[in-house]
Amino acid sequence: MLQARRDYIIILFMNKLRIYRGADYDEMSRKAAAVIQAQLTVKPESVLGLATGSSPIGLYNVLAQAYGDGKIDFSRAKTVNLDEYQWLAPDDEQSYRYFMQKHLFSRVNINADNTYVPNGLAADPEDECKRYDYIIERLGGIDLQLIGIGHNGHIGFNEPSDEFPAKTHLVKLAEKTIEANKRFFKRAEDVPRAAFTMGIGTIMSAAAVLLIVSGNDKAAILKEAFFGPITPRVPASVLRLHRNVILAADDAALSLFPTG
Repeated sequence: MLQARRDYIIILFMNKLRIYRGADYDEMSRKAAAVIQAQLTVKPESVLGLATGSSPIGLYNVLAQAYGDGKIDFSRAKTVNLDEYQWLAPDDEQSYRYFMQKHLFSRVNINADNTYVPNGLAADPEDECKRYDYIIERLGGIDLQLIGIGHNGHIGFNEPSDEFPAKTHLVKLAEKTIEANKRFFKRAEDVPRAAFTMGIGTIMSAAAVLLIVSGNDKAAILKEAFFGPITPRVPASVLRLHRNVILAADDAALSLFPTG
């Protein structure tokens, strides 16, 4: 009886979740980019929530190429980024503002005044969090939020904890996150220990969420997030309560999904 009920719940959930499956990272990136391209086609003035890290680089490359080919227009779009390291200046090569400028903003026709990233140098973290929440509110909320998933289930920099944080906050990074990110820095001690991040509540208030995942190393946490308990110990598990989630993933990341 319990197994039948569990199977029924899985079927209901899988019918709600849209999965765009790619054979590899490149195909996953193309399919994810197509979602963003469609969003801007339907609503050119969309507010896009953007992410950083290795996962979206391929997607941003596809979008830049589409712009070069005249297939996408960012001129009316606005963007808000998920997070930013504390104490890194915008022109620091490891800051997320620099990342976005390098991988997307400088390659498309977006108005720089319409791109928003938390200020990592803010003297008053609490004021900066309130300021960033106000920006998102003033823009009318997020139409499509792009996110990845960390090996410990974090989304943005919302680390495993005892609750789902609602709004933008300054978070102490987990050791697993620091370990995962140290490859981007010359020395392990250079990795920031704290970051500003949108809250789970802000992410969940987006009209749609696009989750991109690639690689065998993400397969276990992806399965846990979507088929384990919904808990702040696995922050990404909360996505199962969202009304409009799109998962773009490659075969390796989906290898442990019950659907195969």
